[in-house]
Amino acid sequence: MLQRLFIFLLIFLVLPDIYLYLRFIVKLTSKLWLRLLYWLPCFLLSSGLAYLTYFGNDPLAEKHTQGIGWFSIFFFLFTAPKLILAFFTFIGIPFHKWLRWPRTPFICTGLTLGVLCIIVIIYGSFIGRTQFDVKEVTYTSSRLPQAFEGYRIVQLSDIHIGSWQGNTSAIQKLVNLVNEQHPDLIVFTGDLVNHRAVELEDFQKILASLKAKDGVYSILGNHDYGPYFHWENGQKQAENLLDLKQRKATMGWKLLNNEHDILVQGNDSIALIGVENEGEPPFSQHGDLPKAMQGTEGMFQILLSHNPTHWRREVLPQSNIDLMLAGHTHGMQMKLGDYSLASYIYPEWCGMYLEGSRGLYVNLGIGYVGLPFRFGAWPEITVLTLRR
Repeated sequence: MLQRLFIFLLIFLVLPDIYLYLRFIVKLTSKLWLRLLYWLPCFLLSSGLAYLTYFGNDPLAEKHTQGIGWFSIFFFLFTAPKLILAFFTFIGIPFHKWLRWPRTPFICTGLTLGVLCIIVIIYGSFIGRTQFDVKEVTYTSSRLPQAFEGYRIVQLSDIHIGSWQGNTSAIQKLVNLVNEQHPDLIVFTGDLVNHRAVELEDFQKILASLKAKDGVYSILGNHDYGPYFHWENGQKQAENLLDLKQRKATMGWKLLNNEHDILVQGNDSIALIGVENEGEPPFSQHGDLPKAMQGTEGMFQILLSHNPTHWRREVLPQSNIDLMLAGHTHGMQMKLGDYSLASYIYPEWCGMYLEGSRGLYVNLGIGYVGLPFRFGAWPEITVLTLRR
């Protein structure tokens, strides 16, 4: 699999360089050192790609996740703009040859889009991934008890704390922004870590300072079980999950593992239900919705479930849950207007969705996986206000 991916990425890297070299570089300069300099990025990137493919291993990938992510950013920074320029100049050839159209419009289009691509990659990598977006959202239901009119819930999701190593200031900024909303309740809908509970070491005190009148509740996401780490054995993986649960408890976060809690306002109450990760294959399926709901019949119910596909698979057809809060998709970490590649994978991938009066809200998450990059799909702090 890795070898096939290597061949594809190598073609993605080399072919545009060959075309642009023959099309422009040999005509622009006869100096050997400049021609060799043109090939230097291609040589370095292809060498790095070959090393990761043929000499890298699981421990290397796990230990140097951030480094590999930044290598990927620089790979696309050097390859994507060249591919765009090569594409537009290439498709201009038949128009110039047979219709006598000038080459300049095709070259200028390729250059313009290539420069825009560079700007997007640089902005998304160095600014966009910490551009926290506070989104005000309203959910209205006639079933909401009167005492909960105007109740404010802050939803966070997919922090992926392992990706923030060495950047505690960003997480402190996140916590400050959340606390400034003065929420009645804070909920976290899964994927606190990338692989291991120990990733929280420098961040526990910061995350423990999240404050809400009715506390902080959380559930587990697919990454929290540690399935993408090379464990010595199953016992080590189980111990890691236990460690994560204990760290959450130390932070003052209440974990809802196929269980619920009752939130009380005056003489009214609503049910907050949380399930373990319940994803579509190949993602893990640990959720037990009937067990989690037991004892909440007839109440206004809010469900925390990491994967939004759970809504149509089980929640809508097999329950009367009023509102589900999810994360998981990240919006593929890139969104242009209302468009994202995530829409081809997830029917519900961002924002509020309604079936009658029943709702699903999908949070775009805070952190990132793989590429240290976000553009358009800014890291999201959702402020959800309940209305009658």
